[in-house]
Amino acid sequence: MTSAPITNALTIDVEDYFQVSAFAPYIPRSTWEQCECRVERNVMRILDLLERRGVHATFFTLGWIAERYPHLVRRIVQGGHELASHGYGHERASDLDERAFFADIDRAKKLLEDLAGRAVLGYRAPSFSIGTGNLWAFDSLSRAGYQYSSSVYPIHHDHYGMPDSPRFAYRVNETLLEIPVTTLRLFNRNLPSSGGGYFRLLPYPLSRWMLQQVNADDRESAIFYFHPWEIDDEQPRVPGIDLKTRFRHYVNIPRMADKLESLLADFRWGRMDEIFLAPAAAARPAP
Repeated sequence: MTSAPITNALTIDVEDYFQVSAFAPYIPRSTWEQCECRVERNVMRILDLLERRGVHATFFTLGWIAERYPHLVRRIVQGGHELASHGYGHERASDLDERAFFADIDRAKKLLEDLAGRAVLGYRAPSFSIGTGNLWAFDSLSRAGYQYSSSVYPIHHDHYGMPDSPRFAYRVNETLLEIPVTTLRLFNRNLPSSGGGYFRLLPYPLSRWMLQQVNADDRESAIFYFHPWEIDDEQPRVPGIDLKTRFRHYVNIPRMADKLESLLADFRWGRMDEIFLAPAAAARPAP
């Protein structure tokens, strides 16, 4: 008997091009208000794509963006999507102390809930910045009232990663589920298989195969993520950035929209809360 298709989680980190962590040395936070903001048109383009495909997703939204584009938050919710938190100011959790981190996540949650008129259950740390050095962040998330986090990337990376953490959803305490973004276990290491720059860089058939392996071999739902600026080839080019940052940010952006079309057609997709907060998923023990 053929197994039923697995529903994977489609997630969008709602931030603009000038807010990415890699650009922090080049675009001071104090100048954000002077930057050309393109997030509105890009999110609307994504919403139109999802509506056309009949797909619902989870939008991890920055409080800074929500505050300036409240109608965008309401449009996300009206489209049947899950509204979740990406914090307020896109500061890495690893750069904040416990008090500052709680203030950021609490502010974002309350702002989003006020705008949307419903509870915000999920959180994703900017740049997957919860790791072995700040595990206290999970208790802060519980205290703020979140029910799940998707803030750990179980890979080796020069900016983030916790390669020894579990690859799939697990409880970090009595009230919080951590749902790591997806990796494929191959050759005794975890390979990134969940979107972002890797998805833009790799040939689509390889990305598709990796997700298929997670569904077929692990029988787990994959977590895929991308950013609105990744479909925007007309975004302003940031001057003076180093070659590695330039490559990582801009590689294959013109091809991203077509790859997303293929991805939505080739897999079954849904919201994080509907996939992972069901009783069976919530019962996962801590590792």
